[in-house]
Formats: sequence, C-alpha cells, structure tokens
Amino acid sequence: MSDTMSIYFSGEKLYGDDFTLEQIEQWFSDEQEGYADLGAKDKQNYRYGYHQLNMRHGYSCLGPRRFKHALGLGSAYGAEFIPIADRIGFITILDPSEAFSGTKAINGVPCEYCRPNIDGGMPFQNESFDLITCLGVMHHIPNVSKVMKECFRCVQTSGVMVIREPIVSMGDWRQPRAGLTKRERGIPIRVFRRVIIDSGFTIKREALCNFPAIPKPAARIGVVAYNNYALVWLDDVLSRVFSWNTKYHRTNFIAKLGPSSAFFVLTKR
Repeated sequence: MSDTMSIYFSGEKLYGDDFTLEQIEQWFSDEQEGYADLGAKDKQNYRYGYHQLNMRHGYSCLGPRRFKHALGLGSAYGAEFIPIADRIGFITILDPSEAFSGTKAINGVPCEYCRPNIDGGMPFQNESFDLITCLGVMHHIPNVSKVMKECFRCVQTSGVMVIREPIVSMGDWRQPRAGLTKRERGIPIRVFRRVIIDSGFTIKREALCNFPAIPKPAARIGVVAYNNYALVWLDDVLSRVFSWNTKYHRTNFIAKLGPSSAFFVLTKR
C-alpha cells in the first residue's frame, strides 16, 4: 500500500473528505445511481431491512415528540420513516437517484424529492427541519465534513439528527467489491466523532451495532436480522462486548470480530 493511501486505511483520515470539486463531481457521477442499481430500483421486490435496529438505537430516543418537517438524506423510497410516520407532518427526501422520485407519500405523510448539489450544499434555508435522518448514506459521500455542517445549518435549534454509518473500510475501495457501490467506504469511528463535534452537533446517544456474525446465519433461515427484535437485542449485546474492536481496515478474522457500524442521535442546541 502506498504511503499516500496508508493514512486512509489506518483510519486516521477519511478518504474523499478533502477532494477537489472536480474529484467530487466524478465521485457523484459514480454513486448517483449506485444504490438503485444494486437492486433498490425494483420497487415491487424492495424490502427495507433495518426497522428494529433504527427503533432500538435511534427512534426510541425521540420520546413522544412530533415533527413538522423531516429531511431524509438518501432515503430512497422513505421506508425508514414508516415506524414514526404518524408523528411527522411532511417529509422531504434529498436523493440523487431518479429511481425513487415517484413516491408522493409515505404511510399517508406527504413527501417531496429534491436532488442534492454536487458540492455537498443543500438547497434549503437555515433551520428548515426539526428532524434529519441519514441511515447508511453518508459513507457514499466524499466530503462528509461539509455535508454534516450543512445538516447542522438546516436543522432547527432543538432539532434532532439520527445517523447510522459503517465504521469499517468495507474492504479495499480501490477494487470492485461484490454487493457494494464503486465508491462507498466506511467512516472511521474517531473521524466520525470529530466530524460530528466540529459540525456543531451534540451527541445525545452513541451505540455500536451491526455485529458481523449475525446477518448471514439469520438469512439462511429466512430471517431479516435487523428487522427482528431478538436479533437486534443480541447484536447490541455482542457489539457492546466487542466494543474494544473498532479497527477500520479489517483484514483478518480477529479484526473482523467487532461491530461494523455506529449509530448516533444528535441534537442542536
């Protein structure tokens, strides 16, 4: 591995966060339809697989609060909002793909789609939303620091952001990887925390999750692991036990035996 890349695979810096606009434009082009092209554009067979995980680590922290206007970053069909849709007045989804824009309502809640600016800026006024969700999306974006600052700008004072992202490299992103888009890579946990704080947010809750030994065995018996209450509970227990293991680029069995994602509930004061 070259000295230039070693600092990124070590987890000290986030690859892409300091890209030029030209580099960001190329990244955007590669990722624009990446998630849709992995099968998500087939709406009839699309199934969202993280409801129980989101409830345990994210939505359970919101209390009985109602939200006037929620923003979903890269939320595809907006399925992540289903468990709390009855508490939201309006949903805006910021997504680069054309595949999802036909959705007009989510469980009866009116919804509109907007496309993000390539440079990471958001086409919204300050403090437009009282809830922002970003669930497995930020790691598809190069300049994460800028986008997080935009989230802070766009959320209201006393508003909430719920975010979950992988904290592992997801392999060597310089090479094609089965089941992954061309550019996605995780966000090292130390970098993740620093970006959150530097953007202005306060961390209300932090949890590690997505223990790697759970999803595949569950799938073999026809169970969607993170839609299952008991398996999400087990995932939480194992992620806590192995919370010491947050190595970014994992190349051996021991390194891979640790939680692969982090979940944050953030507030703006």
